[in-house]
Amino acid sequence: MVDATAESIKSLEGYNIAWVEEAQTLSARSLAMLRPTIRAEGSEIWFSWNPRRKSDAVDQFLRGARPENAIVVKVNWRDNPWFPEVLEGERHLDLAKFPDRYHHVWEGEYAKAFEGAYFAKVLAEARKQGRIGKVAADPLLPIRLFWDIGGAGAKADACAIWVCQFVGQEIRVLDYLEGQGQVLGYYTNELHHRGYEKALCTLPHDGMNANAITGLKYADHLRDAGFKVDVVANQGAGAAAQRIEAVRRLFPKCWFNEATTEAGRDALGYYLLTQQEMTALVPELDPINWPPTPVGGVG
Repeated sequence: MVDATAESIKSLEGYNIAWVEEAQTLSARSLAMLRPTIRAEGSEIWFSWNPRRKSDAVDQFLRGARPENAIVVKVNWRDNPWFPEVLEGERHLDLAKFPDRYHHVWEGEYAKAFEGAYFAKVLAEARKQGRIGKVAADPLLPIRLFWDIGGAGAKADACAIWVCQFVGQEIRVLDYLEGQGQVLGYYTNELHHRGYEKALCTLPHDGMNANAITGLKYADHLRDAGFKVDVVANQGAGAAAQRIEAVRRLFPKCWFNEATTEAGRDALGYYLLTQQEMTALVPELDPINWPPTPVGGVG
């Protein structure tokens, strides 16, 4: 499915069963292409996966608004009649020493922010300080959209958009939009649908790059869609240190609307610094011991 296109998928006509292993990695695009292909009378599509995030396409499809003709079964170690003693010992070890990861690794719950994640601590502090809750937009103030541009291919990085307002000294984080492998029009349509058509889009320096499909600049596409656009200049070799310093300074001012930013905060919880960023944060860091080993179930 990673390399499938609208044309190549037609060659699958005649198949009446599909099994998607590790389905938590399946993109929404791949799922949308697979379903109508395996839909002859009596056909079946099987998905097996370890739940990772609520926003994963398979979870939204089968654990959100579940189709009426779908059967969803949750199984874990309790359902394994050949579960060996050595794994039982590992399970008890995780339960005792790593309770935060235990429920994802052993009980099939969604993964949480883990020890190596850079934003895990500041997110925990935000919740402790009451900065994650019900946050409303001020109708008299402009709305800003901060983009991390992804791409249109199935293997492309995810595109992330944070919807914010600056209210005095506060940064109100109102909404979040994410996608992978979607064309740019998907995001502009969704932003219009959510009422952000008058917002100012702030793009990173690659906003001046040409779109791989159309050949036009991302910034020009957004302007054609009616948005105001500002592109941040390339910050050069010191950009990693500048980003870290910006996080230190601005994160304590952020207030998150809990209901609409859950997927974004969830994504931040998995963010690991690159070696370049970590070296900028701690110059004396020994690169031999980098990167840290992620814990179970985290992508």
